[in-house]
Amino acid sequence: NEDGDIVRRRRRCLTCDKRFTTYERVDLKMPQVVKRNGSRADFSRDKLLGSLSLALRKRPVMAESVEAAVDRIEAKLLSLGEREVASELIGELVMRELKKLDKVAYIRFASVYRAFEDVDEFSEVIREVSPRPRGRPRSTS
Repeated sequence: NEDGDIVRRRRRCLTCDKRFTTYERVDLKMPQVVKRNGSRADFSRDKLLGSLSLALRKRPVMAESVEAAVDRIEAKLLSLGEREVASELIGELVMRELKKLDKVAYIRFASVYRAFEDVDEFSEVIREVSPRPRGRPRSTS
C-alpha cells in the first residue's frame, strides 16, 4: 500500500491450482509497562496520547505534532528491543517530547509526574526551560 506497511501477494494453491491473495503486515509487539508498584500493564498508545493531550490542553500545538511525538516515543520503545520497560522511562520520553513541543505543557506534566511538593521544585524546572541570558543588559540612561 501507499504507507508501505502492508505487502500484497498473489499465490497459487499447489493442490487445487487456484489463485488467491494474501495481505501481510508486520506485527510489532510493544513492550509491557512495569509500573512503580511492580504491576505490569499492556502498553497503550491511547493512554500515552491522552497524557500528552492533557498536558497540552489549551496550548497552541497542532494535533499532527502530538501524533508525531507519540510515534517517536513508540519507535524508541520498539528500538530498545526489550519485553518490558519501566513506566519511568516512558515518563522521561514524554517529558523530552513535551519540552520540544511546548514549555508550559512540559512544566504541567513535570509537576504531576515528579510530584512537586513545593514552589522550589517548580522554580527549578522553570529555570531549566527558561532561555539563558546572553550577557548583561545594557543600560539606556
